[in-house]
Amino acid sequence: MEKEKKIKIFLGSSYLLIVIVFLWFFFSYFSFDEITSYELIKSNRDNLNELKENNIILTSILFFVGTIIWVLLLGFASPIFLIGGFVFGKWLGTFLVVFGLTVGATLLYIFSNFFLKELIKEKFSLRYQNLNNKFKQHEFLFFLLYRFVGGIPFFISNILPTLFNIRVKFFFVGSLLGMAPQLFIGASLGSGLNKFLENNNEPPNFLELLYTPDIYLPIIGLIILVLCGIILRKYFFK
Repeated sequence: MEKEKKIKIFLGSSYLLIVIVFLWFFFSYFSFDEITSYELIKSNRDNLNELKENNIILTSILFFVGTIIWVLLLGFASPIFLIGGFVFGKWLGTFLVVFGLTVGATLLYIFSNFFLKELIKEKFSLRYQNLNNKFKQHEFLFFLLYRFVGGIPFFISNILPTLFNIRVKFFFVGSLLGMAPQLFIGASLGSGLNKFLENNNEPPNFLELLYTPDIYLPIIGLIILVLCGIILRKYFFK
């Protein structure tokens, strides 16, 4: 237990240190006013598109590896799928995001199974003990639904399955298929923001964004997924 606590402290400290260093480096070059400047956002969008077009393979590999590292450092999924869609477009962005998050989540799950299992049981076993029998009876099906339904912070959803002893192959495939619909919608939203910036030289207002098909269609899709998740959670995860 002492070893697990040290590992947890090390991971948390490493993640916090990386975030602090990144923020320091970022704000040493940009002020808050510059960050919120429409001209700066549009200019960086053009630079990112040029970088992608000139080095599509290298850029894709770097994004893929960066996504895996981000997941291992307990990062959230939302920045990844928005950036993936914004930079790489709806289809390639979805592909990179889905596989990057799935590989990262699987590696984090394997790590947690070896080093953090007892700590996770101590913190979460009582809260989720009602799901044990369901996972034992239909391991892959319920894990697939677990990934599709969501509703749990991403890094926690990656380590909770240690409670149910999910096989690694089921974890990988279930994550790949279960997360794909929501990640596709998220990447589509990021891609839609990119297209909007391409076609508009002036800063948009909120209503203009909502009236854009590339924006409101992913939002509608997200709402539908959330409603489906609520219904599935009600009937399968009581």
